[in-house]
Amino acid sequence: MIRPLEGILVVAAEQAVAAPFCTARLADAGARVIKIERPGGDFARGYDDAAKGLSSYFVWLNRGKESLVLDLTGDRDRARLRALIAEADILVQNLKPGALARLGFDLMALRRDHPGLICCSISGYGDDGPLAGRKAYDALIQAETGLVSITGGPEAPARVGFSVADISTGATAHAAILEALIARGRTGQGADIRISLFDVMADWLSVPLIHTDAGRPPQRVGLAHPSIAPYGAFLSKDGKPILISIQSEREWRALCEHVLQQPEALGDPRFMDGVARVEHRSATDGLVADTFAMHDRDTLIARLIAADIAFAEINTLADMLRHPHLRRVTVKTEAGPISYPAPAAIFDGERRELGAVPKLDEHRN
Repeated sequence: MIRPLEGILVVAAEQAVAAPFCTARLADAGARVIKIERPGGDFARGYDDAAKGLSSYFVWLNRGKESLVLDLTGDRDRARLRALIAEADILVQNLKPGALARLGFDLMALRRDHPGLICCSISGYGDDGPLAGRKAYDALIQAETGLVSITGGPEAPARVGFSVADISTGATAHAAILEALIARGRTGQGADIRISLFDVMADWLSVPLIHTDAGRPPQRVGLAHPSIAPYGAFLSKDGKPILISIQSEREWRALCEHVLQQPEALGDPRFMDGVARVEHRSATDGLVADTFAMHDRDTLIARLIAADIAFAEINTLADMLRHPHLRRVTVKTEAGPISYPAPAAIFDGERRELGAVPKLDEHRN
């Protein structure tokens, strides 16, 4: 099966998470990705040793790439990078803003010399503005953008439990690069793409920011939803938490009639529509909680399924590893094969094989 990006050369002066997430997806699609590492390697190689002694981050985000160590403070290695860029279709970099230019690789000059080159630069705060020069990592961006203020329970703000700012930025970069490839196929012209973690998180926070602008800032409500009720976890008689989500009046009616078996609640003005139920959240949640506490987990789940109500059980990560719905892939590494969740996209029902994770400087020759 021919993959869609076969024949595309990507040069990636990258480190950590955001840019490697993007280029791993390009490699999955068949692009040749040459990962430029500093002497000592991408510092993500040392984040942990959970993957048979290797970094879980690095194993996940660098499959299918070639590793080439270049010391860009030296003329010889700079010349080698310049030669690679001259052949490349795409240049991805997430060095500190201005670092590549200081090493002699001004992006405007590269675009002038190579009109078809697609450049994608990822940074914390962009190239200008008051925070442009500040170092930025995932949790710092979560804090700076206010994401932590709406994450967690009422007692304290919390970071999202994985690198959401980095990963969302990598996904944004991937989509932007694919757009630029389509445009280049029509015009022959490359692109200069600039993406910052701050801007991506601001975009993803649009709904809570609109609510805040309207004077209704979302509150930290744990597993509940700030603008929908009932939407949260409720305990069964045998102590099993079940998370339900009611997003329409049809679902509310089905919940009352078939799960709670209290059709009289439909006539209560406190529950007449979604806005009223949120306004009277305590009463809404109390109605559900009282009924759930009267029945065991199996009875409730049977009722929820019969009523076509959206629900989930609250699993641990250990539960997820055993989940019957989890798809896995296995990649080759220097420590042996490592299994982890498969990429989400499935093309024509085919299982896509992923490339090996490179050893440091494995592809020098």
